[in-house]
Amino acid sequence: MSSPDIAGILDNSKELDRLRKEQEEVLTEINKMHKKLQATPEVVEKPGDNSLTKLKNLYAHAKQLSEDEVGVSNLLLSQLDTLLPSGPPGQPRRRIEGSDQKRKRVKNESDISRLSASMRSQLETFASLKGEQVAAKVNPGDGDKDEWFVVKVIHFDKEKKEFEVLDEEPGDDEESTDQSSLLRKYMVPMSSIIPFPKRNDPSSAPDFPPGRHVLAVYPGTTALYKATVVNGHRKRKTDEYLLEFDDDEEDGSLPQRTVPFYNVVALPEGHRQ
Repeated sequence: MSSPDIAGILDNSKELDRLRKEQEEVLTEINKMHKKLQATPEVVEKPGDNSLTKLKNLYAHAKQLSEDEVGVSNLLLSQLDTLLPSGPPGQPRRRIEGSDQKRKRVKNESDISRLSASMRSQLETFASLKGEQVAAKVNPGDGDKDEWFVVKVIHFDKEKKEFEVLDEEPGDDEESTDQSSLLRKYMVPMSSIIPFPKRNDPSSAPDFPPGRHVLAVYPGTTALYKATVVNGHRKRKTDEYLLEFDDDEEDGSLPQRTVPFYNVVALPEGHRQ
């Protein structure tokens, strides 16, 4: 196992720990809200009270953290599958000395078992995305920056954990007169797909706090760019976020642009600007 392989596994393990700690913090806040509502249920009837909104946002945050945890766990499993020896069945593996190492292995096996149900749920969610528009990194590993686009899901292969997606924006081949021939299909790994919030369900989108970095569809395009949340609460009448896009400077300042909730997702961990 090479040093880069070990470093990658350690980095993802640290990210998994971070996600779990954040989930514990969110769960603590949810329990506090539950106790408050149980003790004083009449508080929700007071003008200006936002207890239920806060609780909904906490649940949305917890859901996003859970999905992120599944994604990192899948990546770790893939890394481990690649590095484990593939000798014939029954072949004894090299003995690992030390009780500390054994305890760590048992703990990791327990963690994987705990996540199995969440992973199955995640696979079922992805399988249901057929025909839906999602955010996809269609050229992972290419170029200096990550490029995300709006694509349509054609098929999800559960075995390979890959999506077949269609870029519905025609290409730039001016010599072709058939637009359908310019549409591009890609095979994209599960880790490079982010589902959008449901267009007909604004409650499925979180209220990102001000200053949070997100990926959002730039108005008038099918490309997603990094942006910063200006207003953490969506406008009630339009359900739009108020954002400032990176590298969108006009006259020395960044204009504030509104983007529909169903075109905004959390910024992926390790996103290359």
